[in-house]
Amino acid sequence: MTSVSLYWRIFGLNAVVLGSATALLLWAPVTVSVPVLLTEAVILVGGLGVMLVANAALLRIGLAPLDRVTRLMTTVDLLRPGQRLPVRGGGEVAELVSTFNSMLERLEGERVASSARAILAQEGERRRIAQELHDEVGQSMTAVLLALKRAADEASQPLRGELQQAQEITRESLDEVRRLVRRLRPGVLDDLGLVSAVTSLTTEFATHTGLRVLRRFDPDLPALDHEAELVIYRVAQEGLTNAARHAEARCVEVSLRGADGHVVLEVADDGRGVGAAREGAGLRGMRERALLIGAGLDISSPDETSATPAGTRIRLTVPTVRKQS
Repeated sequence: MTSVSLYWRIFGLNAVVLGSATALLLWAPVTVSVPVLLTEAVILVGGLGVMLVANAALLRIGLAPLDRVTRLMTTVDLLRPGQRLPVRGGGEVAELVSTFNSMLERLEGERVASSARAILAQEGERRRIAQELHDEVGQSMTAVLLALKRAADEASQPLRGELQQAQEITRESLDEVRRLVRRLRPGVLDDLGLVSAVTSLTTEFATHTGLRVLRRFDPDLPALDHEAELVIYRVAQEGLTNAARHAEARCVEVSLRGADGHVVLEVADDGRGVGAAREGAGLRGMRERALLIGAGLDISSPDETSATPAGTRIRLTVPTVRKQS
């Protein structure tokens, strides 16, 4: 097919309309008097209206691909990859659509690469902070706890009671520091694997928040690399945090299962649901992590057709064999 520029396409459409109007004036049994009669004016205005309508319709057909590009530009989201326009015909419009699709593919690749760098830097910073909390703050508080114990053993009442109270406060603070260390660096993930790590996470979550947590884990999950396991752990962690902080839930169900070459994580609560609320940093962070390993992430309410949808379901589908970037 011969390539036709957009300029000549528009010129041709207008030429067809004007040529048709000229032919009608040449061969139609219509004359124009001076002054113009009412019937002649009606015919001329009607002909002008027909020309304008025909010209508008032909331009709409010719420029329809540009409208599709414009609509996609206003809705495209790099955290939801795969949005593309069909390339039809030839010429500059088809080339524009093809170039736009290539630009989206390039931007999605660059977004994945930049997200990977940011997430890896974030994990490195978390490890550093966790190590400092464990080595510096944790050890200092342990030393303070031992010193308080020795002082309480040697002190007399009522000073002993006050020292024991300070000792209890210090012990609780030390436990909180250790909990923060586990959240920042899930060492159990490296030592015992994904299922044990998520089990420990849900157990600590239930103890800390008082929410009821149901676990449904397949006994034999397909093998995953460390990066994919870390993404699953962080998405489960963020899903549980959202259920406790924002969903006003009473019960959360966490499941891990293998299905058709994928590992599927689901975190479902019985809270107020996502509805039409704008996604916050936590949910967008989950989408960025999913893109990092080529996983699919779906966040929805079980009954979104209801005026008050109950609960939120987060589903992360991780391929067991990932494409090399």
